[in-house]
Amino acid sequence: MVTTHAGPRARTVLGELWHERLGGFAASADHRPHLLAALHWLCRAQDVTGTPGIARGYSMVRHPQFGTRGWQAAYPETTGYIIPTLFLASRHLGWSGLAVRAIQAARWEIEVQLPSGAVQGGVIGEPPTPAVFNTGQVLLGWLAAYDETRGEEFADAARRAAEFLVSALDADGAWRRGNSMFADRRATNYNARTAWALAEAGARFSEDQFTEAASRALRMIARQQHENGWLPACCLTDPAEPLLHTVAYAIRGLLEGGRVLGDSSLIAAASVAAGRIAERVDERGTLPGRFNAAWGAAAKWRCLTGEAQMANVWMRLAAITGEPRWTKPVPRVLQAVKATQSCEASDPGIRGGIKGSCPMTGWYGRFEVLSWATKFFADALMRDERGEEYATDRCGTLA
Repeated sequence: MVTTHAGPRARTVLGELWHERLGGFAASADHRPHLLAALHWLCRAQDVTGTPGIARGYSMVRHPQFGTRGWQAAYPETTGYIIPTLFLASRHLGWSGLAVRAIQAARWEIEVQLPSGAVQGGVIGEPPTPAVFNTGQVLLGWLAAYDETRGEEFADAARRAAEFLVSALDADGAWRRGNSMFADRRATNYNARTAWALAEAGARFSEDQFTEAASRALRMIARQQHENGWLPACCLTDPAEPLLHTVAYAIRGLLEGGRVLGDSSLIAAASVAAGRIAERVDERGTLPGRFNAAWGAAAKWRCLTGEAQMANVWMRLAAITGEPRWTKPVPRVLQAVKATQSCEASDPGIRGGIKGSCPMTGWYGRFEVLSWATKFFADALMRDERGEEYATDRCGTLA
């Protein structure tokens, strides 16, 4: 059962807005306090749901979709890709309890897996309809759990999920069937990240059908790329001016999928797009929350999830290509995201988490702290703390 306390008072929200107007919170040059605060937030987000699933997020005001304030219900999609983060953090910090939480979350994902092998869209409590993207994200979690434990239960769940993804893929490499009912089904090239998960499954289980389907999907997306590196049709709501978040999904999918498949053309496609975004990082370390097809700013607010994702992308590009230049924007971007993290807030739903937008009145995750934003931030801090020590660590490459 989800905690339904009244949520933060108006003064808490006003306090957060006031800090934004003053330029943010004090940000340490040391990643560790920010990382620990983010991980403690993720632990609270798991504890409040009454299940091993992790809450979608925390709303500071009455949420337009869910109708309540406070902690939201468990979210299978993001719980899935938080699992590798928890395993990675457990090793990174010597915090064994995080690995226990990851295993519990992976088993819970099996409990809620649909008979088709798919994972549902939306949070627990909403209609359990299949969602291709969500299935790919939980597949990453099951693969991480299998890598860590060699448990056949996770391998079986992963195979069933991969088989669903193969069955839903059209001959030309597009996922037109089985996309989430909670997003625009016309613009799902962010499913490159789903294809990456399918490629990983093919490599783990030596399943040619998974590998072939992943390659077909990734090459279909890469063929649509414009000469300037633009990746079209990558948004939940606006195909013409997509979120940095969903564009980053597509870039990471092409990059990691190319790595797994040994396809340098996919890595090159990711590199061009990632380079264009790196050019847009301003002196403060920030990026616009939406872009247009000329890589121009299409929003005045920041998408914090996307900024943390791009920091991870640039560090992974440096590791995969061997070119250190890719890490140049990372320190500025991470410091800018750190300054949005309220590490000492009295409200446990805010303390340590990462909001959807900055200012938090922005369109994406308005007045919300998001589990996936916090996850990508934690990944980036760990990756930057230890360089690419985990570059050959399977769990590290899944986070």
